[in-house]
Amino acid sequence: MKRRDFMVGALAASAGAATGASAKVSTPYDFNTMPPLDDREAFIEWAKTNRGEDERFLSERWSRYRAVVANKDVATDRDKRAFLMTPREEFVLKKNLRRAYDHAFLDIDYGVTISGPHIVSRMTTVIDVKQGDKVLEIGTGSGYQSAYLANLTDKVWTIEIIKPLAERTRGIYDALIAKGYTEYKAIASRASDGYYGWEEAGPFDKIIVTCGIDHVPPPLLQQLTTGGVMVIPVGPPGAQRVLKVRKEEAPDKSIQVTRSDIYGGRIVPFVPFTKLEGDAIKGTHNK
Repeated sequence: MKRRDFMVGALAASAGAATGASAKVSTPYDFNTMPPLDDREAFIEWAKTNRGEDERFLSERWSRYRAVVANKDVATDRDKRAFLMTPREEFVLKKNLRRAYDHAFLDIDYGVTISGPHIVSRMTTVIDVKQGDKVLEIGTGSGYQSAYLANLTDKVWTIEIIKPLAERTRGIYDALIAKGYTEYKAIASRASDGYYGWEEAGPFDKIIVTCGIDHVPPPLLQQLTTGGVMVIPVGPPGAQRVLKVRKEEAPDKSIQVTRSDIYGGRIVPFVPFTKLEGDAIKGTHNK
């Protein structure tokens, strides 16, 4: 299987129309590169020099970074690096550029949203992505989550059920790759029903689901490696709790699945986990 499934249709042109992509990266990407983590001005100067990014967004990114650190949504230096290396402004609509780093879910058209930076950080930190892990994301949306993951591992697969959105986001990745964000070459994407996962690419060490459902999809659990971790919003519509699901082998060689709530019972509403019937999106996968 090819590492990347390119979408057809509205690619780089539509991506440029939808977002505020503007940076030009001058320094080749390296997973060992660490931006300044403790000094605002040093980080901004580093990112301007090495990433060609806009100072106004870098300042806002740093402010939100300090907030996610204080809230313990990121834990390790690798998590902090991933947050600082991911330009959220490239994945929001132009009309929302001034709100790119707000603590809020933002509209991205098609009736869906880009999740807020705190929930993206918390869910990513919980699955503890290591370099080389195979990670599957269900619900590509804006592309921000996969871009974040691509700063943690070079093996990312993502599925979006809304075909025109999947095409637009693939275009955003490719436009950014052309601008020097070569880490996004690690992202394989396709338009399909994420409930069934990506069997031919599996199994996956980590799975992150960004849409709400009332149960854990059995195909995703099957495609999770033994010892793997999934994070998924589970519950009735608009009232999900974000669960960490771990699949482990018991001493008797049986498979055990454990669940824990990453927010201690707090309700976090997500867009619904919709399903395909033929080529049309009809209803949800809720039982």
